[in-house]
Amino acid sequence: MPHNIRHTLISIRDLAISIGPFVALAVVLLALAYWWLDPMPPKRVVLATGPAQSAYDEFGKRYAKALSNRRIEVVLLPSEGSSANLQLLREGKADLGFVQGGSDVSTSLDAAPASASTSTSADSGVESLGSLFVEPVWLFYREDAAKKVNASATLTTLAELKGLRVNVGTVGSGVPNLVDKLLDSNHIEPSSLKRSQLEQTPATMAFLAGELDAIVFASAPESLMVQMLLQTPGVKLMSFAQSEAYSRRLPFLSPVLLPRGVVDLAADVPAQDVRLVASTTALLTRADTHPALVQLFSQTSQTIHGGAGWFNRARDFPNSAHSEFDLSKEAERNLKTGAPLLQRYLPFGMANLIERMWLALGIIVAILLPLSRIIPPMYKFRIRSRIFKWYGQLRHIEEQIIQKPEAKASLRAALDDLDARVGTISVPLSYADELYALRNNISLVRRRLV
Repeated sequence: MPHNIRHTLISIRDLAISIGPFVALAVVLLALAYWWLDPMPPKRVVLATGPAQSAYDEFGKRYAKALSNRRIEVVLLPSEGSSANLQLLREGKADLGFVQGGSDVSTSLDAAPASASTSTSADSGVESLGSLFVEPVWLFYREDAAKKVNASATLTTLAELKGLRVNVGTVGSGVPNLVDKLLDSNHIEPSSLKRSQLEQTPATMAFLAGELDAIVFASAPESLMVQMLLQTPGVKLMSFAQSEAYSRRLPFLSPVLLPRGVVDLAADVPAQDVRLVASTTALLTRADTHPALVQLFSQTSQTIHGGAGWFNRARDFPNSAHSEFDLSKEAERNLKTGAPLLQRYLPFGMANLIERMWLALGIIVAILLPLSRIIPPMYKFRIRSRIFKWYGQLRHIEEQIIQKPEAKASLRAALDDLDARVGTISVPLSYADELYALRNNISLVRRRLV
């Protein structure tokens, strides 16, 4: 091996050994920070959706497809609806879920908007990622049943439902609770209706067969059942003329307008504007869900729900309005500023790691920076100790020259052996002067012996 390369490798080896403890300490601190902060999200998450063919089911599939590109497996957990989803979240059986406003039975009818989230979130351990879309209350009724109430075959108030056969939603969904609150606000006893709580598909089949007079949905317009009933002859959609009053009485409701012709312009469906009341559906999560997952779902919600629809303009959703639950900090930041700066230029995994570790990295650097000053002295001590350890033996030989002048032969042999050993020492070229100083001192002692 050429001498220059050999001396360079020696210098690198000694430097690496000197830095070794410092690097080991840095690795240990980083490992502890990584374990404590847990910056990377789990690869599997459970999303509570709703019945088959519902809007929740369709949106769940969109989330699963979008997050699969981030290598996150979204397990869709079907349920009866909003109330069941809320229960699944509180029991820890789901990480996220779609929940309709007013699904929590603990929400008071006259609760003010400002206090609703406080009363609901304080004891539930559930947070919101924002409102995603509106779910109007679709109250469909048969014209032949309405003729029994008035000659115009048009229902205009909930009081006209008395005595009719009405399906008010599936057990476990948010619709029965919502209907109870609507009836209560009109001072109508639920017992005055012939209520049933069939699932969506059986209820729709019974309604079309004439076994039900009215059927209530609370669903996004993407629901296949809603779109079919809107275009079914002999079926009408009730208009809530008092929609503004409902929104004042029930803070989780908002008035919406189904414009004339929005369903089918050519067929002019509906034939006139229809006033509806709508609850706002939010994506809820447990408070202990990994922050990176919350951030991912919040970002994905902007892509899925940010477009224009029947009841909203583009970029109206997601938002923080009409929330009965505290808004997650990650979701709030995402709604205000969008994706973090690093995620716009780096892969999500790397950007997320840096973003969540930067404070820990700063602390580690603050600890290690003063300690790094001991590396040069340690390196210098390591090289010089390789030379200075022989001075003890040289000093001993010199003392023996004074004490035992008759043992010249053995002392000369000891000096020759010491000189030979020193000749095999390898040091970086920057410390060669100290090596040659040692050899000169050995020659000085030899001359004194002679």
